[in-house]
Amino acid sequence: MSGQTAKSISEREYSISDLAKEFGITARSIRHYEDEKLICPERRGVHRIYSARDRVRLQLILRGKRLGFSLAEIREIIDLYDLPEGKQKQAKLLAELIQKRRDALLQQRKDIEHMLKELDMLEQKLD
Repeated sequence: MSGQTAKSISEREYSISDLAKEFGITARSIRHYEDEKLICPERRGVHRIYSARDRVRLQLILRGKRLGFSLAEIREIIDLYDLPEGKQKQAKLLAELIQKRRDALLQQRKDIEHMLKELDMLEQKLD
């Protein structure tokens, strides 16, 4: 095996500490996503070896979490990708979830604005 081939193989494999460091999360978080069956690393003895696919899935999980999606919603989106016509179904589901999340955030913003106005009114009464 040439040095270049060995290098390209190792570039597609990651340890739990590699991924934790890259994404700024704990190894415990990664193990949690594994327990939830969102990622499935290969086992070599006691070591977990993550593939490029696991890395991409982890990236999608973290993006989904930042956007406020639940792990169940994230799993549904990711799992659709592997099905026939999965990309189209995934896009449709994602569009629906985005709209639902946007609606919830807009409602939260209205609620916050209302509470801020009430606080302003209360504060003015105290003066």
